[in-house]
Amino acid sequence: MRRNRRRPFPPGQELPYPACPAAQGHGPGQGARAPCYVAGSSWSLLWVRAAPGDPRAVCGWEGRGWSGRKMLPTTSVSSPNQGNGALNSRDAARHTAGAKRYKYLRRLLHFRQMDFEFAVWQMLYLFTSPQRVYRNFHYRKQTKDQWARDDPAFLVLLSIWLCVSTIGFGFVLDMGFFQMIKLLLWVVFIDCVGVGLLIATLMWFISNKYLVKRQSRDYDVEWGYAFDVHLNAFYPLLVILHFIQLFFINYVISSTSFMGYFVGNTVWLIAIGYYIYVTFLGYSALPFLKNTVILLYPFALLILLYVLSLALGWNFTKTLCTFYEFRVK
Repeated sequence: MRRNRRRPFPPGQELPYPACPAAQGHGPGQGARAPCYVAGSSWSLLWVRAAPGDPRAVCGWEGRGWSGRKMLPTTSVSSPNQGNGALNSRDAARHTAGAKRYKYLRRLLHFRQMDFEFAVWQMLYLFTSPQRVYRNFHYRKQTKDQWARDDPAFLVLLSIWLCVSTIGFGFVLDMGFFQMIKLLLWVVFIDCVGVGLLIATLMWFISNKYLVKRQSRDYDVEWGYAFDVHLNAFYPLLVILHFIQLFFINYVISSTSFMGYFVGNTVWLIAIGYYIYVTFLGYSALPFLKNTVILLYPFALLILLYVLSLALGWNFTKTLCTFYEFRVK
C-alpha cells in the first residue's frame, strides 16, 4: 500500500473530505463522502465515520500519522433501535465486563501499548473544552462497542500527578520523609482509589436506577465509564487544590485575615464546582439517559456552604492541612 506522507493533524480536528484516507479509497470506507476525525494524535487511532453504502458505519485507521501501517477491521454500528449497542452471540464473549477488565489490567503492565500522548491531550482539553473529551468516548463506543476507556494511560498519568502534587504538599507543610510517604499512601489509596471507587459505584447505581430512559439490558451505564467520568472530573480538582493552591498557602491562605479564607475558599469553590460540571457533562453525553440536569443541583448546596464559610470565617484549606498533619502522626 502506498503511504501518504502528510503531516499529522491536530487532535480532535475534523478533517475535510479530500484528506480522509477512507474517502480516497484506502480501505473499507472507499468512496464514502463523509468527514473523519483524528481521535487522538499522530500516535493514536483515527476513526473514520464512513463506509460504502452506510454513512453510519465506521472503520478504523491506525498508525503513526497517516502512514497507513495497519487497517483495523470494519465495525458495524447497531441500529438506532438498539440504543446502547447490542452484540451478537459471536462477539458477546469478548465484550463481557470480565474480558474488558482483564484487557485493561493487562495493559497496565505494557507501557508500550499505552497512548500517553493522547492521554495528555485529554488532560489539556479537560480544562479548555471537556465536551471534546466526551466526544471521543462516543467514537470509542462506535468503534469498540464500549464507553469506558480501554487504555490505562490516563490513569497512570493521573497517578503520577497525584504523587508529585502530594509530595509538594508535604514540602509546604514541612513534613519529614516518612511522614510524606505515609501521606502519599493515604492520598493515593484512600482519597483517590477508595473514594473514587465509592463515587463511581454510587453514580453507576443512581444513573442505571433512575436516569435511564428505558430499563433494558441494552440501555445501561458501564461501571468503567462511571469510573472514567470520576477520573475526568477529579483531575482538574487535583490540579487546582494540590498544585495551583500550593503557591498561595503560606503567603495568603494561611493568614487569619478575611482575604486568607476568602482566597482559599474561592479556590475550593472553583475546584468542586468544576468537578460537578465535568461529571454532568459525562452523564449528559450518554444518549440513553434522561434528566441529567439534576446532577447540577449540588451547585446550590456548594454556593450555600461557600457563603456560610465566609460568614463564619471557616478556612477550608487550613482544615485540610490540619487533617493531613493528623493523618501522618
